[in-house]
Amino acid sequence: MRLIILGAGGYGKTVADIARQSGKYEQIYFLDDGQEKSDLILGTCAEFLKFADGNTEMYPAFGNNEMRLDWMEKLSDAQIVLPRLIHATAYVSPTAEVEAGTVVLPLAIINTDCRIQSGCIINCGSIVDHGCVIEEGVHISPGTVIKAENRIPRATKIEAGEVVPLRAYPL
Repeated sequence: MRLIILGAGGYGKTVADIARQSGKYEQIYFLDDGQEKSDLILGTCAEFLKFADGNTEMYPAFGNNEMRLDWMEKLSDAQIVLPRLIHATAYVSPTAEVEAGTVVLPLAIINTDCRIQSGCIINCGSIVDHGCVIEEGVHISPGTVIKAENRIPRATKIEAGEVVPLRAYPL
């Protein structure tokens, strides 16, 4: 299996690390608009269709939530599979649901009965407590705590270290 990451910046490199550690991918490459072609950078993001095949997953590694969601839609429309990447040190409850196109970084916790929709970033050391719904494209920054029974709206960014109180965003 091959993974092509759109965006070779810091977040793209982080995604590549998690993908590499998963052992799922034999090859990991990038598409990037700001860097020249190399052994790892195959071309620009606009060229993504040239690399689409049944053995390739693609992930848009953009910190901008709306941009990430726009690219996810383009990839999905082209019937390209989006990965679900969960670092080995993260905890995801067996009753939680994590949709494709989401990345869960080291030491994150996704607790009982949570639903993490597509295109989310659950960053290092963050906690999503029981019964939360994290809508598509949300970025939960490092060290964040989302207390129980919250519904975080689409494309929201919760800043590093922030604590979202119980039911602050009602289900």
